[in-house]
Amino acid sequence: MTTPEPSTTRPEPAEPTVTQLGLPDRVPLGGLPASVRIHEVGPRDGLQNEKATLPVAVKAEFIARLAAAGLRTIEAASFVHPKWVPQLADAEELFPQLAELPAKYPVLRLPVLVPNERGLDRALANGVGDIAVFASATESFARRNLNRGVAESLEMFAPVVRRATEAGVPVRSYVSMAFGDPWEGPVPIDQVVSVGCALLELGSTELSLGDTIGTGTPGQVAALLAAFADRGVGPERLAVHFHDTYGQALANTLAALQGGVRTVDASAGGLGGCPYAKSATGNLATEDLVWMLHGLGIETGVDLDALAATSAWLAGELGRPSPSRAVRALTG
Repeated sequence: MTTPEPSTTRPEPAEPTVTQLGLPDRVPLGGLPASVRIHEVGPRDGLQNEKATLPVAVKAEFIARLAAAGLRTIEAASFVHPKWVPQLADAEELFPQLAELPAKYPVLRLPVLVPNERGLDRALANGVGDIAVFASATESFARRNLNRGVAESLEMFAPVVRRATEAGVPVRSYVSMAFGDPWEGPVPIDQVVSVGCALLELGSTELSLGDTIGTGTPGQVAALLAAFADRGVGPERLAVHFHDTYGQALANTLAALQGGVRTVDASAGGLGGCPYAKSATGNLATEDLVWMLHGLGIETGVDLDALAATSAWLAGELGRPSPSRAVRALTG
């Protein structure tokens, strides 16, 4: 019997990933910031629009993975009545499971959304260090989202912002429907600026301009930033929050960066939308944003591969593919 010769065929080496190849190639554009702070909203704004409610342990692991990937501002939960957002009804259970993260990542911030003083009380009782309030530039959305008009909602937020500030807790304000409204159509720029300035005058430290239904375009972004500048509000006090309903989120982000904005909201895996505006589809995917920023030579502190792996893992927990193009490309 003849003994077969051992095989001399070597296995093909694994094909390197695009990031191992040094992609995206970093080619800066003039006039852009050297670094951008990403305000990650996936655990709050992303999960609130999911049909399924994830176990609190999965939410805690999601946030921990995002922090490990380098994100340092992660909107963790919402202290709203469970009737309105049942997917986030477990905020009190979640926060004790996040207690060790600030020691592990000393600059980590875990803001939460609060709708009123009762929500603020719950947040403070859980040791929350940052809060956010959510206003509207239009009457139609204010009444659907908050069950009160714009002026009434500002009155409701006033004691929330005051008490939080007195407690040493910074407040971020969102102004939604800043670029278009599904019931009213185009939203006048002066109307957005008026509401935004009112929120800042209450004591908010940052204002996030929300394209809730994703109809904004780069020209609108530039015009809105210019209008705020005319009122004495510079881009250092502003953030942008784009939805990708019509594929404009990255283009709008670039326009905002060219206007001096250095804080961009995004959602890992492109999760989210808005439960009160059915035409609002997913948020700008954090991975898509990071790919563009890194290609522009802009620092984010984010490990793109780790972030994409996190979103792929969460997609498995949700039982559906990630809508992010970058996640699909990076994870296969």
